[in-house]
Amino acid sequence: MGEDRYDLVVLGAGSGGIAAAVRAAGHGARVALIEPEALGGTCVNRGCVPKKAMWLAADLALAQKTASALCFDGAERALDWSKFIGHRRRYIQGIHDSYRRRLAEAGVAVVAARGRLASASTVECLDAAGAVVGVARTGAVLLATGGCSRRADIPGGDLGIDSDGFFDLTAPPPRVVIVGGGYIAVELAGILSALGSRVRMLVRGARVLDGFDHELAEAACAHLGHVGVDLRFGLAVEAVQRGASGYRLALDDGSSMKDVDELLWAIGRVPNTAGLSLSGVGVELTANGRVQVDDFGCSACPGVYAVGDVASVGPALTPVAVRAGRRLADQLFGSAPRAPLLPELVPTVVFGRPPLGSVGLAEATARERFGDAAVTVFRGRYRPMLAALAGSEQRAFVKLVCVGPEQRVVGLHVAGPGADEMLQGFAVAMAMGATKADFDDTVAIHPTAAEELVLLS
Repeated sequence: MGEDRYDLVVLGAGSGGIAAAVRAAGHGARVALIEPEALGGTCVNRGCVPKKAMWLAADLALAQKTASALCFDGAERALDWSKFIGHRRRYIQGIHDSYRRRLAEAGVAVVAARGRLASASTVECLDAAGAVVGVARTGAVLLATGGCSRRADIPGGDLGIDSDGFFDLTAPPPRVVIVGGGYIAVELAGILSALGSRVRMLVRGARVLDGFDHELAEAACAHLGHVGVDLRFGLAVEAVQRGASGYRLALDDGSSMKDVDELLWAIGRVPNTAGLSLSGVGVELTANGRVQVDDFGCSACPGVYAVGDVASVGPALTPVAVRAGRRLADQLFGSAPRAPLLPELVPTVVFGRPPLGSVGLAEATARERFGDAAVTVFRGRYRPMLAALAGSEQRAFVKLVCVGPEQRVVGLHVAGPGADEMLQGFAVAMAMGATKADFDDTVAIHPTAAEELVLLS
């Protein structure tokens, strides 16, 4: 690479980094994008995209069972994981190719190296051995290095797999223990159970999906139980051993689990800040290791910014990183006025079995912010039509959290088939300030799951 000058150097070619680089180049900035691994970061290579592929495969597996219950003839067929992985890899390769074309068309210089800050305006590029192979002088640096899975700091904590290792599986392990209760744990538990594994989840706290609305979390537990996942709460793993018959887990209540074929850690993620030399230029980190930034993406070091999972502001979601990256580029190199990079209203979906979706505030958060007297809650439970036809007792759940005399909708939560697809439109309505009366005045589409949200009383 030698030495060159840029208007912007981006460290990390995940969703946020690529979005910022392409947008900045579109404004005429000279941009370098430094990434030692595959383009697309966690989302494309070890997260959203391959996860959704496996979720779709699991959906087809469950659809076969439903078809049998609805009198379709024929034996259920198991997934050939090895062949399916080929399809998954081809799909991801297509995304890589698309990124390369976009970056090339935008004139972004892509550097296959690891970057570190020598100063606020100087980025060193290192090869795999750690040798400096180039230097980039720049007017601004964007940290978009994302995060990685965390392991428990216990004896044997290095055993088993994490969410990355999940994508290396070529068959469903017969007996799986998933440690964790967040959205990754919930998603992988549903996928593995649907594809044939016996799954047990060990959750340290008293609930899954901490941070989501409590009734949505309860619905998630009910759905996991419906597909055969064994949930255990208030338990932590103190040590892990591996023997001829599988893993043995020592738990903090004095009990143990043995003969576990696969152990999957899903206890959270940590930001990728190691090796960036941030302290040397005055970039501050939060207690959990994320880059401390303000609402405008600015770190404590002038000219150094951060977006995405590595930044202290915003949830760790791909669309959040993309939006923040583009808005930052618009403000640095376009004509956009200086404004916070992220909105308060962020829709999100957990691809459980079935999916769960949430936009806005949980009920508890709304009550803390506005007071109990200002909050009105509307909720409904129903049996989806396909479940009813198949004789299943599975229930879906919808909930609106409203505030004030006008009953403005500040929280919307759905657990049931179609939640992933219906949520986006409702998020638009909420961003425009929709009230319960607006929902009531909307004609229902019948028979659908989405109509339940405009029929609540």
